[in-house]
Amino acid sequence: MSSSSIEEYLQTLYTLEEEGKPATTTEVAKRLRFAAPSVTEMLKRLAKQGYIRYEPYKGATLTDQGRRIASKITRKHRILEVFLHDILKIRKDRAHTQACGMEHVISDEAGNGLCRMLRFPDKCPDGKPIPICDEDVPHCDTCEPTGENPSRQERLLPLCFLRPGQKAIVRFIRGGRMAVKRLYDLGVTTGIQIQLKSCAPLGGPVEITVRGSSLAIGRGLAAKIFVEEC
Repeated sequence: MSSSSIEEYLQTLYTLEEEGKPATTTEVAKRLRFAAPSVTEMLKRLAKQGYIRYEPYKGATLTDQGRRIASKITRKHRILEVFLHDILKIRKDRAHTQACGMEHVISDEAGNGLCRMLRFPDKCPDGKPIPICDEDVPHCDTCEPTGENPSRQERLLPLCFLRPGQKAIVRFIRGGRMAVKRLYDLGVTTGIQIQLKSCAPLGGPVEITVRGSSLAIGRGLAAKIFVEEC
């Protein structure tokens, strides 16, 4: 089983998880355009290797190990799409196809270098969120281009993945100096505890409690905040 095949399956499960859809054998086979029996066999093998949990007739879910790999490959794919579409002016559908081939050979270091060059994009040309890297840095401008940043061990979540009333610690802010300054001016700093009060539907504002005060921030700015659950 090649590493690219493993990554392709895990990336498909990650995308289905993002969309809130069950990763049934039928749905995975449809996405990958493979025969259902071969997909079933592959899911069983991935489960034995610890990448997923698989139950016949119910589907598959990613383990922490599988999600880490899936997040990395999805991140590379979507950053490559931004580069191909925004910089090289390649059509979105062609950018997607070309990124599918490139994502398996580009190194983590090169992917993060592209991220810095593109000034830390948070969405691909189709509007899908780009997963954060696993470099253990407080925000993007502190990411060293040497490739020697320590790896983050904890699993971080976007702010709006919290449940109303849930508390968390801010661990990472995506973006350059301007985004960090805007949030720091509001009292949202790395290491601070915050509580989610509500996420308004349809891209509306996000209300949080920070330093004992209620604060409403725009969805775009809130999307830059990543937290560790308390």
